[in-house]
Amino acid sequence: MQTITDIGTLIVKTPGTCGGRPRIAGHRLTVHNIAIDFNASMKPEDILEQRPQLSLAKIYAALTYYFANKEVIDAEIAADREAYDRLEAEYRATMP
Repeated sequence: MQTITDIGTLIVKTPGTCGGRPRIAGHRLTVHNIAIDFNASMKPEDILEQRPQLSLAKIYAALTYYFANKEVIDAEIAADREAYDRLEAEYRATMP
C-alpha cells in the first residue's frame, strides 16, 4: 500500500538556501524556476523531462504554490529580469 504524502512537505523555505525562496524539498530548485519554465509554455510533463530528478507531484506542488502566490512571485521574477538586464547593459557598456 502506498503511503500518503502531506503536500505541505513538498515545498520548503530555508533561510540561507536559494536566498530563502520557496523551493522543492530536497532540491535546490525554486518555485520560481518551475514558474519560469511553466510561463515559457512548458507543461508539467515537459518540466519533468528536463528535470528527471523531480516527480510530477513535486512539480504540481511548486505550481500550486506559485498560483497561490502568483502576484508576489511574478514581481520577484520581473525584478530579477530587470536586474539581469541592467547588469548586462552595464557590462556591454564596458566592452570595446
